[in-house]
Amino acid sequence: MSETYDCDVIVVGGGIAGLTAANRAAQQGLKVVLLERGVDERYLCNTRYSGGVIHIAFRNVKDRPEELMEAIKQATSGNADPALAKALATTCGRTVDWLSEEGAKFIRVGQIAWQQWVLAPPRRIMPGLDWEGRGPDFTLRTLANNFGTRGGRIFRGTAATALMEKNGTCTGVEARDAQGTHHFNARAVVLADGGFQGNRELVRQHICSVPEKLKQRGPSTGVGDGLRMAQAMGAHVTDLDYFYGHMLSRDAFTNDVVWPYPQLDELGIAGIVVNTAGKRFADEGLGGVYLANAIAKLPDPLAAWAIFDEAIWQGPGTTARIPANPHLVKAGGTMLKANTLRELAAQAGIAAAPLESTVAECDRALSAGRLAQLDPPRTPSAVEALPIRQPPFYAVPLCAGITYTFGGVAIDEHGRVLRSDGGPISGLYAVGATTGGLEGVKGCGYVGGLVKGLVFGLRAAEHAAQNINNASSAAVDS
Repeated sequence: MSETYDCDVIVVGGGIAGLTAANRAAQQGLKVVLLERGVDERYLCNTRYSGGVIHIAFRNVKDRPEELMEAIKQATSGNADPALAKALATTCGRTVDWLSEEGAKFIRVGQIAWQQWVLAPPRRIMPGLDWEGRGPDFTLRTLANNFGTRGGRIFRGTAATALMEKNGTCTGVEARDAQGTHHFNARAVVLADGGFQGNRELVRQHICSVPEKLKQRGPSTGVGDGLRMAQAMGAHVTDLDYFYGHMLSRDAFTNDVVWPYPQLDELGIAGIVVNTAGKRFADEGLGGVYLANAIAKLPDPLAAWAIFDEAIWQGPGTTARIPANPHLVKAGGTMLKANTLRELAAQAGIAAAPLESTVAECDRALSAGRLAQLDPPRTPSAVEALPIRQPPFYAVPLCAGITYTFGGVAIDEHGRVLRSDGGPISGLYAVGATTGGLEGVKGCGYVGGLVKGLVFGLRAAEHAAQNINNASSAAVDS
């Protein structure tokens, strides 16, 4: 049975970005509907699986906007859209204040600058999934309740299929549920359905030729509906070739306790990452997100190994929030161990002589201060490169864990979707991981997923409400 609904704003997607936009629009007196693919009351989405840390490029969101803009510039090698970077840096402070007023709870993790706004209760320090009742889950349920109190309505089990338009203006959404196809008329639509990491064909086209060899670190609910619908309306799309993710144990395909934590970035960054030929293929100094993308681009993304020694295992291996040492072992993850590199190579099926040569070359370069002359070069990073000299030596089989895609619909600082000529599509907004322009432009620069969804969810709702309320006032005056 087909039905038609009329409202002011339609939000597609019920993660942190969508619920922020929906609540902020409803706060301003608008009639708002939210469409969510998930059927259950606690439907799965990346937000629920997240660690709940709200930061900008590993900086405190309450830092001075100028400092945050510089952090974004550094994290993205200057490739982030300046208008989006400014909007993020100047709005993030009041965004966490707004979220707190909505009932979200926060904790601080010591003096760690980027962990001063962690959604509470925090996930436990343990391997595997731990989302039920944790901060992100509590926050989403709080926002959903607030939305209902404000008169908003969530249609669960409802997938958006097409945007409605008239004379180039977005006028609503066509959607389908178990009862049939429905039409939702509105004066503004906000696309907040996440990236396309759950769509294997899009991932195959843009990110990895064998997407089945990437491990989803989230629930795979982002399938690119918003991207597809916006493109059909003539939206410009940014570079789609990169994603946010981490290096995981290859056992993640058969052992649900080793993902999404512990991530294994520190092992590969302090040590080295090699292929089965015993050769390095990427710059470890560029970080775990970069390395995960480099692994995904390999002809066989299941042919990468982290190589390190006892000093790295007892040092950087213990430093992450949920560290590999001891949680990889506790979770039953594979970690090969030997007293010589040749013995280690035999266990792992890695070419022994090239591995010995690679380790020796890296150690010489480290001692001589010429890591930049390696091929590929090794750049300085927050996790210092260490020699691999102290037995026992270790090898951990890696895979690339994909969380969300970086590229997407191009937007301006208000979240308005842009055409290829740079002009906005009237009535159409996009927020969160549906969008591109901040992260992944010409690479793997990461600035923070939750904060991006929160900030642009807030900004899009405020801009849409201002336009709708101004139009209503003008109509009354006339």
